[in-house]
Amino acid sequence: MDDWLRATAADLGRRIGRGEIDPRALTRAHLDTIESHPSRDRIFARTTPDRALAEAEASAERARTGHRLSPLDGVPVSWKDLFDTAGVATEAGTLLLEGRTPETDARVLGHATRQGLVCLGKTHLSEIAFSGLGLNPMTQTPPNLHDAEAVPGGSTSGGAASVAFGLAAGAIGSDTGGSVRVPAAWNDLVGLKTTHGLLSLDGTVPLCETFDTIGPLARTVEDATLFFGALGGPATDLTGASLEGRRFLVIETVLMADLEEAPRRAFEEALAKLKGQGATSQRIEWPELEEAYGMAGALYTADAWSWWRERVEANGARMFPQIRDRVSAGRDVSASDYLALWRRLRELRADFDRLIKPYDAVLSPTVPILPPKVQRLLDDPEHYKSANLATLRNTRLANLMGGASLTIPTGTPACGLMLTAGPRTEQRLLRLGHAAERALA
Repeated sequence: MDDWLRATAADLGRRIGRGEIDPRALTRAHLDTIESHPSRDRIFARTTPDRALAEAEASAERARTGHRLSPLDGVPVSWKDLFDTAGVATEAGTLLLEGRTPETDARVLGHATRQGLVCLGKTHLSEIAFSGLGLNPMTQTPPNLHDAEAVPGGSTSGGAASVAFGLAAGAIGSDTGGSVRVPAAWNDLVGLKTTHGLLSLDGTVPLCETFDTIGPLARTVEDATLFFGALGGPATDLTGASLEGRRFLVIETVLMADLEEAPRRAFEEALAKLKGQGATSQRIEWPELEEAYGMAGALYTADAWSWWRERVEANGARMFPQIRDRVSAGRDVSASDYLALWRRLRELRADFDRLIKPYDAVLSPTVPILPPKVQRLLDDPEHYKSANLATLRNTRLANLMGGASLTIPTGTPACGLMLTAGPRTEQRLLRLGHAAERALA
């Protein structure tokens, strides 16, 4: 059964369909592995064994009678602890919501359940999902696959760890500024950031309601594609995906500045391999991107403060100071300034769409730095702030520009290759990512 814990979700689904794997045994294997894992409590906020086994039992019966609901029917996954689960605490990584227990599932969880996915439990995250580092001294900081002393990336930190350490076949997270793609990149996984509004956020604890999105973390692009469909996205056919004749854009402004050596080298090597498969690329400057990035602080914090204000004002002492101070900055943003910034951002989004229209995707390193060390982040508040901003820098492009984005491993540990395009381009990106994945292998 050990091979089940490292198999792709797609392969597990196929083997269930052929009668080679019983979903009940598969789910028990994952639950047993979670319970015996030394980092169990650092990765999972809570497991849902009764639910998981009941869902696996139903999946086994469907498999027996030939009525499977989807290619992933019976496959066990983890959920970030900001998706409501009926009768199970959902606390969003913060003591401010300690004991919060919803009565119904988040809509996206309900959809995935109707597709036959098995819910193993809820994973830890950065507090209120407001950090790309994955450091959470108020609850738990999950481990990094490559470095026991480093952060795992956030905010879907536990989700990434659950897949990277073989405790789940996939993980469902959220991405507001990079929270799916950063931990995916730092743990050598695939991460998909979907277009805002494409997947329902009903029943999801918000961070920034104008930027929040939902997406999977997975072992392969095929897995991410199937999870995307199971969450309610359109089906994507990966057959015949090729890089031949594909055109990529590299934006030097912001995205290629101040790269650490490993991400820089991994990116250039990956780009060369894509070109070896028939792709071309062009490098340009786009100064307007600096303007867009200058808006991010006010836009994000004002949005976050609008939902979290009463909770922070009442119990802010129970928060990690770095997160409390970051969200509290939103109280200083006026309504008129906020609306003016959004007006200008919509103009920049239109400019961006025109800029990238001749290309299949924008390519960049997913994260410009390697995972920082936990202890230094705790000891040095200024280092925490600068590292967090650097971590989220490249991923934030897609959130600010309203597009979709995909990260895939490059083969260099903790270094991802990111493909970004306009809104509702997930199917294109998944096909490109599937072809690029083969080229980088």
